[in-house]
Amino acid sequence: MRILLSNDDGYFAPGLACLATHLSAIADVVVVAPERDRSGASNSLTLDRPLNLRRAASGFYYVNGTPTDCVHLAVTGMLDYQPDMVISGINSGANMGDDTIYSGTVAAATEGFLLGIPAIAVSLAGHELEHYETAARVVVDLVHRFEKNTHTAPWLLNVNVPDVVHDHLQGIEVTRLGKRHKAEPVVKAKNPHGQTVYWVGAAGKAQDAGEGTDFAAIASRRVSITPLQIDLTQYAQLDAVRTWIGESA
Repeated sequence: MRILLSNDDGYFAPGLACLATHLSAIADVVVVAPERDRSGASNSLTLDRPLNLRRAASGFYYVNGTPTDCVHLAVTGMLDYQPDMVISGINSGANMGDDTIYSGTVAAATEGFLLGIPAIAVSLAGHELEHYETAARVVVDLVHRFEKNTHTAPWLLNVNVPDVVHDHLQGIEVTRLGKRHKAEPVVKAKNPHGQTVYWVGAAGKAQDAGEGTDFAAIASRRVSITPLQIDLTQYAQLDAVRTWIGESA
């Protein structure tokens, strides 16, 4: 089993190191991660400059680009083989509901999926961020499950793990994405030069956190696993837009 491991928190992040240690016990692991924190980078590719690939003392490779850059570079240029799986994480904080649109963690896994490789994005859902080992053990279990089953097509899984000791988990639930309220307003401030600057506000509270959502699973100390798709087409509006276009022509 050959696994490409990446993240969006940077090659120095504790969640990445923890996951690499656990996965290395069951698979051949190569780590290619951003050189700095690129949280919120989404699926962006760096097209305006070349990318540099370097190796840290830990053995991890790091790139002066986005999480998507890291996976794209590794699969299409660095490695002389196609990994059996791409895993991204462990992210420091949840990626649930609308977060998945912005998440660099999910983006790294998505790039693997787009390149035809089964992929998992994993995040530790909590505020204290103490139990990375719990999330790592969950991922190891998922990898074992993957090896035991036949898959007709790649899949993309968004996994959120409660920040508790492993024995306190209340099971695993396959969920749908919930939804947040809109984000808090930007925070206006002054920098040391007296210029006005703006900080992006905090994510909004959960709006749709009902039964079956990732939010509900985490609130009940269950691991949330949400299968994602890339097709953004709003099929229910196709006929309405065709009519509107026809009426406006």
